[in-house]
Amino acid sequence: MTKAKVEQDHLEIIIYNKPSIPDRTGFIVGSSSANPIFDMIEAALALDKMSLDYIAIPCITAHYFYDELQAHIKTPIIHGVKETAIYLDNYGAKTVGIMATKGTISSNLLQRKLEEYGIKTVIPGLMEQEYVNNIIYDNVKVNKPVDMDKFNLVADNLRNQGADIIILGCSELSMIKKNYDIGDDFIDTMEVLARRCIDLCHGNIKEDYEFLIKKVI
Repeated sequence: MTKAKVEQDHLEIIIYNKPSIPDRTGFIVGSSSANPIFDMIEAALALDKMSLDYIAIPCITAHYFYDELQAHIKTPIIHGVKETAIYLDNYGAKTVGIMATKGTISSNLLQRKLEEYGIKTVIPGLMEQEYVNNIIYDNVKVNKPVDMDKFNLVADNLRNQGADIIILGCSELSMIKKNYDIGDDFIDTMEVLARRCIDLCHGNIKEDYEFLIKKVI
């Protein structure tokens, strides 16, 4: 997203990739007793020693642990859920559908934050949520083709409930937006987070990302 003429125009980034962190959704919904917060704190403390300006967490479900994680470190963590709510509020969204993991949905993480900004939320039905879970865990995470029939069915379900914009609230779902033409009524939390990183670190945004939602309402 950075408007850069030479490599030196890009942000300096340190990535701590820790795939051994236990599944966040499994712990949130009670199907796993492995609490991911301990590994998350370990990673955060390591980053905290590196004199960073900000930390960004691509996993939206991990924001369930945001307050506890931030309490352990001094470096400010950008709140991807809050930033998405702010963007949608500024955009003028009234009713927003949510596509995310079962953990994110069941925790009301996005719903509560959006409602703080006066934005109504709708979520998939039980069958449609299982479709989302399958897409995330059985397609994208294991590098298999995405079942776009299921994806489109979920999106239509949210639109039929009144959603004027649909949140892609999971980093795996971001890959679908990148690789497929899914329409103009989606907002990707990863794009919101990336854009906010550039803003806070005084970078320049490419014109293509000046507006993260293509639909005009």
